[in-house]
Amino acid sequence: MWYLYLDESGDLGFDFVNKKPSKFFTVTILALRGVENNRKLIKAVKVTLRRKLNPPHKRGRLVSELKGSGTTLEIKKYFYKQAREAKFVLYTINLNKRRVYEDLIKNKPRIYNYIARQVLDQIPFEKANARVELIIDKSKGKREIVEFNEYVRRHLEARLDPKVPLDIYHWLSHEASGLQAVDMFCWGIFEKYEKNKTTWYEMFKEKIEFETKYL
Repeated sequence: MWYLYLDESGDLGFDFVNKKPSKFFTVTILALRGVENNRKLIKAVKVTLRRKLNPPHKRGRLVSELKGSGTTLEIKKYFYKQAREAKFVLYTINLNKRRVYEDLIKNKPRIYNYIARQVLDQIPFEKANARVELIIDKSKGKREIVEFNEYVRRHLEARLDPKVPLDIYHWLSHEASGLQAVDMFCWGIFEKYEKNKTTWYEMFKEKIEFETKYL
């Protein structure tokens, strides 16, 4: 089994005059193979939540998920210490939004789908010999989900052996530990481009298989 967890950081706002959108839009895929590696990744997330964010002595509302934007560096370090035991790699593209063509700005789903596909193009699907699961952080409406699935499936099935099944899921991040894991790393990559902050990024960059700035 191949597991691919896809998440994004930043936004797709383009009004740099009247608002304050992010300068970059980062899409990252965490890829791993095998049920055992997936279990290790899931365990890393759950252990971090249990021991660092929801310890027995804590009172009040429990934290339901890890978020890169709201987690301290100390907790990120602890999480990575647990997660690095899983054999995974990261693929990421960082879109420089100020250089997006004017006629594309109004078609945000097309931009998202295109960047996601560019990241997927870096993964060697020709080598897949087992079921592939692509799990995306659910942030789209029903129509956009259908368009995304059709667009991605059309391109991936052209690269996959016909005997290899492809499943595409859109889940909320609290429903999938793998999505929480990729969120942690995606945020670190985004911070590098958006804020020139690399402390967290430097800790896990050894796991990055592909990284580029687009436009």
